[in-house]
Amino acid sequence: MIELLSPAGSMEALRAAVQNGANAVYLGYDQFNARMNAKNFSADELQEAIVYCHVRGVAVHLTLNTLVADREMARAADVIRLAATLGVDAFIVQDIGMVQLCREIAPNVAVHASTQMSIHSLEGVIAAAELGCSRVVLSRELPREEIAAICRRSPIEIEVFVHGALCMCYSGQCYLSGVIGRRSGNRGQCAQPCRLPYGYGRFDQNRYPLSLKDNCLIEYLRDLERMGVASLKIEGRMKRPEYVAVVTKAYRAALNGKRVTQADMEELERVFSRQGFTQGYYLGQKGQEMFGTRQEGEDAKELFAAARATYENGEAQLVPVHFYAMLQAGRPAQLAVQDDLGNVCKTVGPEPEPAVYHALTREDLESRLAKTGGTPYRCASVKTALGGDVQLPASAINAMRRDVLAQLTAQRGRVKPARLHPYNALAPYDGMTGEPQLTVSVRSASQITARMLALRPTVLYVPLAEILANPDLPGRLGVETQLAAVLPRVTWSGEDRQLAAQLREVYALGVRQLLVGNLGQLKIAKAAGFAVRGDFGLNIYNSRSMQYLRAQGVDSQLLSFELTLPQIRDISKAVPSEVLVYGRLPLMLMENCVIKNRTGTCACDAGVTKLVDRMGEEFPIVKDGGSCRNVLLNGKKLYLLDKLAAFRGMGLWALRLSFTTENAGEVDKVLADWVRGGTFEPGSYTRGLYQRGVE
Repeated sequence: MIELLSPAGSMEALRAAVQNGANAVYLGYDQFNARMNAKNFSADELQEAIVYCHVRGVAVHLTLNTLVADREMARAADVIRLAATLGVDAFIVQDIGMVQLCREIAPNVAVHASTQMSIHSLEGVIAAAELGCSRVVLSRELPREEIAAICRRSPIEIEVFVHGALCMCYSGQCYLSGVIGRRSGNRGQCAQPCRLPYGYGRFDQNRYPLSLKDNCLIEYLRDLERMGVASLKIEGRMKRPEYVAVVTKAYRAALNGKRVTQADMEELERVFSRQGFTQGYYLGQKGQEMFGTRQEGEDAKELFAAARATYENGEAQLVPVHFYAMLQAGRPAQLAVQDDLGNVCKTVGPEPEPAVYHALTREDLESRLAKTGGTPYRCASVKTALGGDVQLPASAINAMRRDVLAQLTAQRGRVKPARLHPYNALAPYDGMTGEPQLTVSVRSASQITARMLALRPTVLYVPLAEILANPDLPGRLGVETQLAAVLPRVTWSGEDRQLAAQLREVYALGVRQLLVGNLGQLKIAKAAGFAVRGDFGLNIYNSRSMQYLRAQGVDSQLLSFELTLPQIRDISKAVPSEVLVYGRLPLMLMENCVIKNRTGTCACDAGVTKLVDRMGEEFPIVKDGGSCRNVLLNGKKLYLLDKLAAFRGMGLWALRLSFTTENAGEVDKVLADWVRGGTFEPGSYTRGLYQRGVE
């Protein structure tokens, strides 16, 4: 049976989900979850939640879906150990190092790869399986054809978001909130700046080019079930319990075969929407119609009151049970109950008395035992063995029923002993000695200048498409400079054939290195025979992630630019480590083309488009190399060329300069600054997050 997975931002929301038909809930505890501003659960509440759910046959998934720094690992291990001890059914994880930590500490608890892990291809799913995950939550941007193709060959379960908020950026690849406001979405603190107004060229308070409508796939659940999707996920841990109740109830009804009516859709809109809903990504119909903002709708007071009644008044009786009763003259009455998991509980009652006026019938006994109201249990059947004309008071039968059901509740809520291992800190890798080397990345081959080649960077990163368009490029480089082809940041399974052909072509040109930004591409690159270097998209934040990359044979890794200098120093340099010191930070990677939404036509090559916020800050939008996807860049360039000494003694292999919107003259100016040390210009440049960090 396909799973309906609902959000639980509080105990009240959890009850709302369970009583309205959720098969599983996901919730947060303490730190390390992507909704740090939700109420989340204390240790006592988590224990209460797990018992409540397990009694009712509902699984509990704990969100640990943030990036975790080295100094937080011991605390994360404590959280994993506590959750496993209390009986949590699965961990939802973003961080590669955290997946490994979960497997080390609590190997009998399932690990699900969060959508924050940016998995959008079969190769990514296989990589997650090899990492130790039993389920992957796919990127929300995937159309049904891609989902179906992945499901056909996936070695593990697939989970898909079917309702709730959509981010403009691929999950796990958004740095907008972190860079401009120090509230990192990868650390659970997203301030949702994408919901604010922006203008093209100048600020427009009436334009919301980054605010998508909520997703709603309630009419396509059977499609997803036929594909083999294991779990249907409703977004909303920040939403009120009434929202959880209404949405869960609607999706449960649809899964049970109820036809979705216009009234159902209107009810979903009333509880929460952004000018309606969208199915754009699922249907492959991207465009302006997918965008909307939150509007004050009609008064939903009555709807909310009805929703509260579903979880405040009584029980939905979700668990089928079977009763077995034996009443015979001269022997104590016996009653047993069996649930859907095979648990059996028994009790004895008083000895039946000979009937004087009315003998107890099977119908009488079945009617009495079937009265399970106020409990989580639904009487599915009653089998009786009556011997002779006997009578037993209703109060005695009721007491026996209550006794066996109380035993059953205790048994279903009992936690199996967890298999736990101690936390072991990793042995350090000190990294490189001496001065960090220079590496350079460009967006266009036109940015490769004579001055750049004369500096002989250790590695030059060039988009794959640009190398193919300039086949003479490998021959222009000196022997001291290695050329690495940069893969598009997103490659769907349906793009594999084209990508494979391009890789063969670039290999024939003499290129032997690839820069990859996700787990799926890591597998693709290795299978094609290339040496692999890791880019920022892998979100490497701790030593455990670095050791995983070492085991995968990765040649180098660009560390997350959300790290502070002390955190960079902490990381064991198990893989030669690279840090970005100049360039426009990539803030969002977008499937829905902002440029086309403005112009109505594909115009990626017509020049740089800029979004402008209410403070007058300009954010350039460029095409991701070799794909039809947009990248939103920071308005101010990161500039640390006058602070290079701060990176000495950290064991770093290289410092990277990243050129995106610069022309050849601007490139040469930056390269000159690299040689002589430049001058920071407040207001024009930013120091990034290396010193101030993120929340």
